[in-house]
Amino acid sequence: MPIDLLRSFIAIVEAGSLAQATETILLTQSALSLQMKRLEDVLQQKLFRRDGRKLSLTPAGEELVGHARQLLALNDRIVSALGQDFDPEPITLGLVQDFADTILTDVLSRFHFGHPRARIIIRVGGSVELLDMFDRSRLDLVLCLGQHGDRVGSSLKTVGHDRMVWLGQPDSADLEELPLVLLESPCRFRDTALHTLGESKRAYRIVLETPNLPALGAGVRGGLGVSCRTRRFATSEGLPLLPAGVLPPLPEVETVLVRRNGLSDTAHDLAELLEQAAAD
Repeated sequence: MPIDLLRSFIAIVEAGSLAQATETILLTQSALSLQMKRLEDVLQQKLFRRDGRKLSLTPAGEELVGHARQLLALNDRIVSALGQDFDPEPITLGLVQDFADTILTDVLSRFHFGHPRARIIIRVGGSVELLDMFDRSRLDLVLCLGQHGDRVGSSLKTVGHDRMVWLGQPDSADLEELPLVLLESPCRFRDTALHTLGESKRAYRIVLETPNLPALGAGVRGGLGVSCRTRRFATSEGLPLLPAGVLPPLPEVETVLVRRNGLSDTAHDLAELLEQAAAD
């Protein structure tokens, strides 16, 4: 059954005349008349009879009203549920915990506003782990820390810088043997802390090792020892900072966005939001 003919039919029934129905359907009376002739030809039934200037329904027309309304309602439900584009392929994003805990909420909110049907798969991990997944085509975008070299079939851009800072309670730094709270290897912050202390001939011992940042934060807050991370992360987590000069200065670390070539416009929009947020 042609949906447009049924919609015009119901409009005429509800309006009571062809002239009134033109205000709803936005067709001329002659066009509506032709549509009704086509509908009668399809059904091989007369649907209207004239009573002076007024149209009235035949028994076949009266029976069609209920069926037409049901079919139009079903049509509208199908269009509402499935009429838009099929769900797009998911965008796979990897980022280090520093950004998952600081900028991700705002980025996802802004992205969803512009792309409500987009699907995202997110992996949080260390930079080395994420880039390994990227190299195995399991991630489209990676927001990580430090320079790691160019990747085949991708673009790499430094989108920000942050200074590493020492975290911990001042009394921990006063100890002759500095207690350290560190992430397990491989970890850029671990390597930097150990290298910096080694260069300055500062004695240390590792008192806590963990693969995740929440446990590291708990160790620092609990006074077990000192650690290092970005200022952004320390501020967002409310971790105590050691005063400048208590321990040897730490270098800056780059924020790097890696994106695979040939991504969709939607994926590039997400990348732009990540770049803006990481640069703030």
